[in-house]
Amino acid sequence: MELKRVVVTGLGTINPLGKNIQEFWEGLRNGVSGAGPITHFDASKFKTQFACELKDFDPNDYLERKEVRKHDMYAQFAYIAADQAISHSGIDLGKTDKDRVGVIWGAGIGGLDTFYQEVTAFNANTENPRFTPFFIPKMIANMASGNIALKYGFRGPSITTVTACASATHALIDAATYIRLGKADMFVAGGSESAINPAGIGGFNAMRAISTRNDDPKTASRPFDKDRDGFVMGEGAGALILEEYEHAVRRGATIYAELVGTGMSTDAYHMTAPDPEGGGAALVMKNALDDAGLKPEDIDYINVHGTSTGLGDVAEPKAILKVFGEHAYKVSVSATKSMTGHLLGAAGAVESIASILAMQNSIVPPTINQFELDPEVDPKIDFTFNHAKERQINFALSNTFGFGGHNATVIFKKLS
Repeated sequence: MELKRVVVTGLGTINPLGKNIQEFWEGLRNGVSGAGPITHFDASKFKTQFACELKDFDPNDYLERKEVRKHDMYAQFAYIAADQAISHSGIDLGKTDKDRVGVIWGAGIGGLDTFYQEVTAFNANTENPRFTPFFIPKMIANMASGNIALKYGFRGPSITTVTACASATHALIDAATYIRLGKADMFVAGGSESAINPAGIGGFNAMRAISTRNDDPKTASRPFDKDRDGFVMGEGAGALILEEYEHAVRRGATIYAELVGTGMSTDAYHMTAPDPEGGGAALVMKNALDDAGLKPEDIDYINVHGTSTGLGDVAEPKAILKVFGEHAYKVSVSATKSMTGHLLGAAGAVESIASILAMQNSIVPPTINQFELDPEVDPKIDFTFNHAKERQINFALSNTFGFGGHNATVIFKKLS
């Protein structure tokens, strides 16, 4: 069976660096940190008092008031990014076979904010328990994909992928697979997350997973640095329109990239820690290269998972060396989480968009906040520290790894 080609024809995002693609790219290119003191709640009693929040976000600027009431923040973000991507794609919804258009969306947690608020309210009044009828629909992780499909009338497959921080990349992979097999013409695919609340910050604090550098939030996310002390929580969404190539050509769509390779693997090592030798990370990159029919030396840029955690930032470079050999010293690498923070279930979509924008603009975004390289990390790898640089990028690879050992990789090709 001849597989169909999959291309990207629309992009949308709302994240700590910007409320649209243009603002996001400006932040990336200029090495802007999205971190700052938490404003969503009083975090003064928490070990971590900062995060990468959306700036000046008011959902009423994007959604009708009744829609805001019905949807958790993670789903609001999904709506906004999806709407941008659909508009960006130039698709004429009135002339589109909506039976052939689907939504596959990733969320690592889902409606954590709603869950926290409702349970807190219950505990404050156990004598007269009251829950909003929207509690369950707002909380469950699949509702973002279902509501996007409902809003636009898309009747193709509607699925939610939940693989922690790999969720959005798995959404892209699933959507690409359906298109390759001829089961759909187009997907809205991506992910969203909103976990900057007492439960999210407190939970990750208990795991010692997030930075506590409260005196200097903007330099707290420092991948591969010797003094890193954990990731910085982010929030937002990223959406891509994935489309069958011939379908896109027939409607005269602008094609921003081709998704040529996908890979998945599992560490099968530990609940939250990565394989310290990068075995699962190496396997997923190899699987993606094999799927694309590429050699390691074909890759020009890697957007690494690079969270600023002690174990992960050592394991991933080891994996790159295993897969790429000497070419590991010629490929450009960057960890854009140093700027956006870690968007959890949305990370893979936002970082795929960053990779595509890097290809389009021939600019490698930087890994900011590098002060002293961890001695366990090979210094010959070009992590694009602190400043963006110009480079022709024909193939870009993006990694995401999630708690539970879930690994997902996608490879994009620049089309001239």
